Amino acid sequence: MTNLDTIKLILTLISGICWTIVYIDGIRLGFKHRSYAIPFYALALNFAWELLYTYYGFQSTISVQALVNAVWLVFDAGILITYFKYGRKYFPARLPGSAPAAADNNATPFIVWSALTLIAACCVEYAFRKEFGVRVGAGYSAFLQNLLMSVLFINMLVRRGSREGQSLTIAVGKWLGTLAPTALFGIIGDGGFPNGSFLIVVVGMLCSIFDLIYIGLLLKTKPA
Repeated sequence: MTNLDTIKLILTLISGICWTIVYIDGIRLGFKHRSYAIPFYALALNFAWELLYTYYGFQSTISVQALVNAVWLVFDAGILITYFKYGRKYFPARLPGSAPAAADNNATPFIVWSALTLIAACCVEYAFRKEFGVRVGAGYSAFLQNLLMSVLFINMLVRRGSREGQSLTIAVGKWLGTLAPTALFGIIGDGGFPNGSFLIVVVGMLCSIFDLIYIGLLLKTKPA
């Protein structure tokens, strides 16, 4: 193994470990605060991504990244459970145009909307794979949904007005877990991006900017 291969492996492990910590702490806080820790639209895309690329990762020679994807999928399923268990309280009690009686029972629209979002996420992830191939599609979709997550974390903090379902462990883990693959795929080059990728560098740096803003806001917010 060359020095470059060692660096690539280290960056892959940093990403895998940091995101695994994010998911574990997300599950812990979800049950502790009776909430969910990752913004749902980003969570849906993440879950769909991990489901798709865990499947493709085990179709050929199993790589470190394929094993990491499988671990992420298991933990993301745990966060999805906290969303369906506690997320209803964040859903509008009454949808536009609904009858007044619907205000006391929003379980059905919550489940229907959530299921529709998950289906849409799977369609989007498959479209990226179909359009760009497995390796490039995985890279592009992962970084774009990561940027969405960075923005939605800030939105979630502002809407909740507290650290409910959120922590510095999650924020810092997400930041470092994204920064490592930004260097790996955007600058060094690996997988479907042997010569690096300007798009990944730009999106990855934007993720860092929003992640650092989120960390700063969390530091100013009282714990839940």
